[in-house]
Amino acid sequence: MPISSTEGTREHDLAALVETYSRLLFRVAHSILRSTTEAEDVVQDVFVRVLEHHDTLPAVRDLRVWLARIAWNLAIDRRRRIRPGQLDEAFAQMLAAKSLPADVALDEARRISLVLAEIERLPKAERHALLLSAIDEIETAGIAQILGRSESAVRALLFRARARLRKRLAKGDRT
Repeated sequence: MPISSTEGTREHDLAALVETYSRLLFRVAHSILRSTTEAEDVVQDVFVRVLEHHDTLPAVRDLRVWLARIAWNLAIDRRRRIRPGQLDEAFAQMLAAKSLPADVALDEARRISLVLAEIERLPKAERHALLLSAIDEIETAGIAQILGRSESAVRALLFRARARLRKRLAKGDRT
C-alpha cells in the first residue's frame, strides 16, 4: 500500500526530529536513569509521544525544550520504579577509568558512588536542577521551562545544590 504524501511527510519530519534531538534526549534521560538501556527506551517513548501529538507540533514554541521536558518526565517516572542505588553502582563502575589498576579503579568507583548518593540526598528541586545543568545543551532558561520555575529560582537552586554537595563531600558527612 503506498504511503500518502501526508504520511511520507510525517515520517520525514520524525526522522529529522530523531536525527536532531536523539542525543540530547538520551543525555537528559541518562542523567536521571544512569543506564544506557533505560535511557534509550525513554528516547523511543518520547518519539512515540511525538507521533501521538504530531498534529499539535506546530503550536510548540520551543521544540527542543518541549522534547527535553517529555524525556525528563518519562525518565523521572521510570526512575521511581527502580530501587535508588540499583543503577548507581553499575554506573559508577562504568565511569571508573578502565585503564587504571583494579584497586585504583575500585576506589574511584566508590568515590563516584559516594557523589551519586549525595546527589540523591539533595532536595528534589535542587537535584533536578543540578542534573539538568550538567547537560551542555540546556541553559538556565531551558532548565526553568523544563522544571516550571523562573530562571532566578533555577539559579538559586543550582547555587544551593552545589554548595550543599560541596559541603557534604568535603566533610564526608553522611548524616
